[in-house]
Amino acid sequence: MKTLTPEAIAAEDRRRARNKIARFFPGEGSYRRDLYPKHLAFFAAGLKYKERLFMAANRVGKSESGAFEVTCHLTGIYPDWWEGRRFSDPVEVWACGTTTETTRDIVQSKLFGPINAIGTGMIPGDAIPTKPRSRAGVADSLESAWIKHASGGFSQLALKTYAQGRPSFEGTAKHVIWCDEEPPLDCYTEMLYRTVTTRGIILTTFTPLLGRSDVVKSFLDPENPDAELYKWYIQAGWDDVPHIPESEQQAIIATTPPYQLDARTKGTPSLGAGSIYPLPESEISCDPFPIPDSWPRAFALDCGWNRTAAIWGARDPGSGVIYLYSEHYQGQGEPASHAQAIRGRGAWIPGVIDPACLGSSQIDGRTLMDMYRNLGLVLEPAVNAVEAGITEVWQLLIAGRLKVMSNCQNWFKEYRQYHRDDKGNGKIVKKDDHLQDATRYLIVSGREHMRVQPAPQKEKPVSAWASASSFSTGWMG
Repeated sequence: MKTLTPEAIAAEDRRRARNKIARFFPGEGSYRRDLYPKHLAFFAAGLKYKERLFMAANRVGKSESGAFEVTCHLTGIYPDWWEGRRFSDPVEVWACGTTTETTRDIVQSKLFGPINAIGTGMIPGDAIPTKPRSRAGVADSLESAWIKHASGGFSQLALKTYAQGRPSFEGTAKHVIWCDEEPPLDCYTEMLYRTVTTRGIILTTFTPLLGRSDVVKSFLDPENPDAELYKWYIQAGWDDVPHIPESEQQAIIATTPPYQLDARTKGTPSLGAGSIYPLPESEISCDPFPIPDSWPRAFALDCGWNRTAAIWGARDPGSGVIYLYSEHYQGQGEPASHAQAIRGRGAWIPGVIDPACLGSSQIDGRTLMDMYRNLGLVLEPAVNAVEAGITEVWQLLIAGRLKVMSNCQNWFKEYRQYHRDDKGNGKIVKKDDHLQDATRYLIVSGREHMRVQPAPQKEKPVSAWASASSFSTGWMG
């Protein structure tokens, strides 16, 4: 038997790391593909159906499945057991996520690997001939890449987010679109129309935390009976995969809100009632302390005539923990009075605002967004993804990565009564929840805009000549 040198072993390790897709759905072993019949059915359905939904529990491999299929189409290299759709020529593909951050952390990571090890994700390293194009404004985020196709040409991959809104999905034709996490219906519909001229396909993979949303109902209960000829879905839970140990299942269940259990463990659309964040205040509250100048900050604003609320957050650069440290909670005031109070916490601090202020609340043709900007606030519209936002807040709370200073008394007052109704539809009771809405805006959208307080600019010394010349209107005096 030939003994390999350390150099040869290292070279083989690098080769395998840059060909990750070869390790998925093998014919033998503990995780052989016949133990994943629902994943294989999802792939095979692509041969017949234009739209597919893999509605699955957390950790069952739905995102990996999406990345696996997208990679096959991008490269034109399909395993010999593949029964789904095939493309013989290079394709144009969109891979989409909820926000820029989640797209970077999930979709981009699945496809490319870590930013410092591009080529160790699902797309083989040898199929990425040039450095992918970076996205401006968000660290380590990619925007697009060329992928080598088996035909000799190159496929084009672009990474997009639902936060960009429906108009960003207009225009260009696509062969394949992968939606990881549930898209808004208007974005989904616009994406679907990008596949008309190409006879393309759209595959969607998510855990149904938004309940029986419009997108979910379009698959489960389509209004048009003919839709069943083109739309297909499959549901998968922990019982359908072999790779989640019982001990791990119990650990996850222990920290999951009860109303989300069916969605997260069975892939069943989430319903339920009761407290939205069933966590003792003592576990999230902390004593107030001065925020260091080196910590980036942002605020989120929820507007209304009866109540306008804002919450400020700062992130500890060392631990990553976000602290909610101040609140604004005022009723029946004009935008000018709210803006003055908000600027008092720091006019330089950027904020995000309830997107309803872009259109539904207009005064003399001006949106509230415009009014607040004219009053000196640095604002961008937030993404109002309610269930996704609640999930992100909950995950930070239980992980100890979101703390609330005890001086935010109105925040805690709302927290105690923030709940779902008891009618079995899982709807949030919309009463006295302004700061909770603002918290969602901050976590989902505000984190991208957090910044450190600018250093004060030193005044330049004024020379005697400049001082004297300031009294004249020109060189002639």
